[in-house]
Amino acid sequence: MSNATSTAMFAAIVAAASPAAFGQTNTLPATHAAVTSHIIQSDEIRASKMIGSTTYDRQNRNIGKVGDIVLNKDGQVDAVVVDVGAFLGVGGKYVAIPLTDIKTDNNRLTLDRTKEQLQQMAAYQLENRDTGAGTSTSPAAGGHLGR
Repeated sequence: MSNATSTAMFAAIVAAASPAAFGQTNTLPATHAAVTSHIIQSDEIRASKMIGSTTYDRQNRNIGKVGDIVLNKDGQVDAVVVDVGAFLGVGGKYVAIPLTDIKTDNNRLTLDRTKEQLQQMAAYQLENRDTGAGTSTSPAAGGHLGR
């Protein structure tokens, strides 16, 4: 076989293999960001540690406990639900606080609000019986995150 024929065959093999090698696509959809760190950072908090945590006002007084964290359909935190006013589990109510209002101070959750201010806020309902939102089962219509 001549040198020109060998070169032509080699070029044909490389060209046939190239679409497979260069045709690979990114495995992450364009709308998803990759995780940049594989260890929790100092400015992050785990939801499992936040739920059930006592919240304090700026005077270091206990003003309630985090009852839940509500996510919107895009997976972003919509509200932190705080249980206020309860005494031995009776008489309290849930209020919705924006995540940006909660500060971590000395490994504790702090709000720039008093217990009285929280008690005057509108009650937040964790379940909506009309739509089924917040229940353990999906509602009859919808009920899919991200749709």
